[in-house]
Amino acid sequence: MHLLSGLKLRGRLTLWVCLLLVAALAPVLATGIYIIRRTVELQVQGVLQVETEGLRDLIESSLQERETNARAWTEDAILRGALLFGTYAKSDAVLATLNDRHASFAGLVLFTVDGQAVSVSRPALRDAFAGHERDVLAAPWFQAALKDTLDPAILTSALTRTDPYFARPVMPLALPVLSPVSGARVGVLLAAYDWGQLRQVVEGALQRSHDRGQSSFTLDILGPEGSRLYSSRTPGVPPPSQVVQAQALNATTRFAAGQGWRFAAEVDADEAFLPLRRFLQISLLAVAAFLGLAAWAAWALARTVTRPITTLSSLVSRVVRDGDLTQQVTVGHTQDEVGELAASFARMMDHLRESTTSLQQGTRVLGQMVAELTTATQQQERNLLQQGTALQETQVTAQEIQQTSQLAAQRSQAVLGLVAKAREAGSAGETTLGASLEGFEELRDHGVRLAAGISSLHERTSQIASITQTVKDLADQSNMLALNAAIEAVRSGEHGQGFGVVAREIRSLADQSINATGRVREVLDDIRGGIQATVELSEEGQRRSEAGLSQVRATSESLHALTDIITDNASAAQQIAAAVIQQNAGIAQIFTAVTDLARMMDETLEAMQGTQRMTESLRGVAERMETVAGVWRV
Repeated sequence: MHLLSGLKLRGRLTLWVCLLLVAALAPVLATGIYIIRRTVELQVQGVLQVETEGLRDLIESSLQERETNARAWTEDAILRGALLFGTYAKSDAVLATLNDRHASFAGLVLFTVDGQAVSVSRPALRDAFAGHERDVLAAPWFQAALKDTLDPAILTSALTRTDPYFARPVMPLALPVLSPVSGARVGVLLAAYDWGQLRQVVEGALQRSHDRGQSSFTLDILGPEGSRLYSSRTPGVPPPSQVVQAQALNATTRFAAGQGWRFAAEVDADEAFLPLRRFLQISLLAVAAFLGLAAWAAWALARTVTRPITTLSSLVSRVVRDGDLTQQVTVGHTQDEVGELAASFARMMDHLRESTTSLQQGTRVLGQMVAELTTATQQQERNLLQQGTALQETQVTAQEIQQTSQLAAQRSQAVLGLVAKAREAGSAGETTLGASLEGFEELRDHGVRLAAGISSLHERTSQIASITQTVKDLADQSNMLALNAAIEAVRSGEHGQGFGVVAREIRSLADQSINATGRVREVLDDIRGGIQATVELSEEGQRRSEAGLSQVRATSESLHALTDIITDNASAAQQIAAAVIQQNAGIAQIFTAVTDLARMMDETLEAMQGTQRMTESLRGVAERMETVAGVWRV
């Protein structure tokens, strides 16, 4: 607050308005940022959760489809016959055809129960498995196939390493081939699902994330123990320091190998919340622009408020510095506190000019009286002997004059009181007449609006009458149509009886419509008559309002003229009262002097000299008063 005391009123107003705006906007902006950030976080988390669950459903359905395909292939008659009869030429062709149709498999291999690869979809696989019968027979997936099971642990662990036969990570979907006759196991079909083909499965989700501008979006598949089975992140690219992640657990049994898998989707936090940061930047720029505009508006408002005060301050400075009371107060005619201050200051300047004028006039009168008193003193000194004989008569006369002067002073004060009351009454009358004039004008405007509403109502009743005539015409036409229908019904004989009943009902309804329209027309005629009468009354009231308004205006002008006359009389009465007071003081001095002459006749000469000294002192006072009064220009 001590720092603000050094600022001017305009600066303090601008600063306070800006501080109030900042205090009002700060909590709103903070709350909005928190809500928007929370909404964006929930939105990003929801999108990631949807992508994660979509990846889970997509992988589950894809692997289930592959398992279903593999089980269907184990029942193929050619493959069974190849194992039973040892003819593998056709089985190689079948496996090659199936592999070409389902390119997601790295290869299809048919084994005997002793682990020998007897039929393959690609010739290179035969060479890869040649001589590895013991390894195949000991492989966990082969042992599980002989038991007709798909062990989730075996399938999951196979995805974490490169298969030595296929030279890539594959999921070994190994299933037994049963004899169609005895149902005994005659071999094992290995359908090696190429795990690298998973990129094509998740390509749609990755493309959607790239379309959203999230280039760091990745999809991961984690095993039950947390081992990473798949990641869409480009090899060699380091993970971001802060990520937003969502996971979905595979708890279904649609595919045995997928039990316990966790599907995760993550994106760089900076990239996910980039729209939020941009929004915050734009919001801060908008708030800064708003605050700048508000500061300019506050400065303009403060300038508008303080301009009249500055004008008054400069006017007072000129009056104090130059003593010029002729300055006029011109700060506009506003109705606020500043306007009231300017009006009060203008009245103060008027009173000050009047007081200064009266002071100057009194000073001149005092100087004249001092000169006259000096002359009279000299004359008295010359005519001292003559005054002795007429002293008694002069004393009596002076007493009577004093009483008369006192009575005149009392009457002048009473006249001043009456003039003040008359001025107040005139001001109150002007205010009352002004309110009456406004009331008459509002009454006239209300009459005009009422006449316009009644005219509109009259037009609406005319429209309703036209509509009623149209309804009556339609009812007449319906009556004619019903009559024609009744004639046709009579001509039709027995077959037209029902039509005749309908025709009679239509005629009845038409007659009712005609009667109703007649009644409506009568009501409308009554309404039109009432509206016409109301219009005439409204016009008459409007003419009387105009006449009353003219009379009130004339009365207001007369009262204003009377107020001006009262003001002039008040000024004259004040001057008369001042003159009477001055005259009373002079008469009192004369009476005192006469009494002293009567009482001290023997000391007349000494008293006369004292009077001369007093006259000189009074002349000095009068000159000093005249000098002080001459400082101000009026």
